[in-house]
Amino acid sequence: MMNKILIIGAGRSSTALINYVLKQAEQFNWMVTVADTNPKLAEDKINLHPNGKAAWLDVMNVNDRRDLIARTDIVVSLLPAHLHIEVAYDCIRQNKHLITASYVSKEMYQLGEQVRDRNLIFMGEMGLDPGIDHMSAMQKINEIKDKGGKLHSFCSYTGGLIAPESDDNPWHYKFTWNPRNVVMAGQGTAQYLENGKYKYIPYNRLFETTRPIHIDGVGDYEVYANRDSLLYREVYGLKDIPNILRGTIRHKGYCEAWNAFVKLGLTDDSYPILESENSTYLSFMESYLDKKIPGATVKERVANFLEVDPEGEIMSKIEWLGLFRKKKIKLKQATPALILEDLLLKKWALKPTDKDMILMVHEFEYELKGKNKKLTSTMVLKGRDSIDTAMSRLVGLPLGVFVKLVMQGSIQSKGVQIPVMPEVYNPVLKELEDYDVKFIDKEVDL
Repeated sequence: MMNKILIIGAGRSSTALINYVLKQAEQFNWMVTVADTNPKLAEDKINLHPNGKAAWLDVMNVNDRRDLIARTDIVVSLLPAHLHIEVAYDCIRQNKHLITASYVSKEMYQLGEQVRDRNLIFMGEMGLDPGIDHMSAMQKINEIKDKGGKLHSFCSYTGGLIAPESDDNPWHYKFTWNPRNVVMAGQGTAQYLENGKYKYIPYNRLFETTRPIHIDGVGDYEVYANRDSLLYREVYGLKDIPNILRGTIRHKGYCEAWNAFVKLGLTDDSYPILESENSTYLSFMESYLDKKIPGATVKERVANFLEVDPEGEIMSKIEWLGLFRKKKIKLKQATPALILEDLLLKKWALKPTDKDMILMVHEFEYELKGKNKKLTSTMVLKGRDSIDTAMSRLVGLPLGVFVKLVMQGSIQSKGVQIPVMPEVYNPVLKELEDYDVKFIDKEVDL
């Protein structure tokens, strides 16, 4: 009988998960340990709950990590993605189930046979994106197939944004997720399928190659392509589909302005800015310009380089961030990307009463009985404040519900998995509806 759960990591995405699991623990008499390098943070999340306890853990301390894992039944890892593999080795060694919200790496998939041999469940991509996107898409794909439909196109878009009532800056964006991932987003080459042909968008063109999207009841947005839309073709059972695209939703105008940073080189993380601690933001910007224009300001020279209006929207967004101020950066040996991230952390921080908003849209085009149809499935969820965010709920709740299913012995799929099977997505999505996580469907004939 399983009754012990270990959650490693008490950061911003853990709140909803910990609250959910502790509530279930009261009913099922589970014991929940929350481990973090900051035990005070773990204690705050547990909030004196009788079924919870906090533990200090430096995950690189192998003996302490193994000791904690040995005393549990299920491990939920909220660590940075590259550290999951270390936890995975321990879970195999000690016969423990493992659940994460991160993308499943090649190294993790290579453990599949060992995991199956031990009758263990290693479930990855069990958060929002990846996670809810897989489950909600697969549910609709299988419904379409079950009634005899043949899919011609599948597009899936997700965005973690600021709710309109809390939108008070010209970028129409604030951080609700890992700032590092936002700054580094899109690096590499985006790949997707259009009319049966492979399409590629290199990073230097990604943010100028957007497509508009209208979301009923919310408004008009734009989408840029995710790095690899082809990754899930076979997993989704869409091997022969001629059109597939996964993308990220942003407010209109965001991508055009972000593209200015890409062009300038400010998202590069490969080298340090020498003596960056003594540089100002103005001198930092000037260091990327080589063309002298007599009498022109740095702002005007940047606009000239970008070939945009110095008084237009793009430049006003950049100026609002403070990149033309004579204020010291105060970061030693910082890369351009780190300087940008540090600045954005201050400018895009959520205020205590701010609400975030998650948008997820799936578009399916298919043929049924000689008729072409389009099904649009949309989910919108707003947070309550800067702590109880929609992002935290939509990452944490699927993890929590799945933990309960495993604890109750309801999951038969063993090995290294992602949540694309009915025994996972049906009960998880059903329970998420109790937390206002609902998809609204709209179907039209084409």
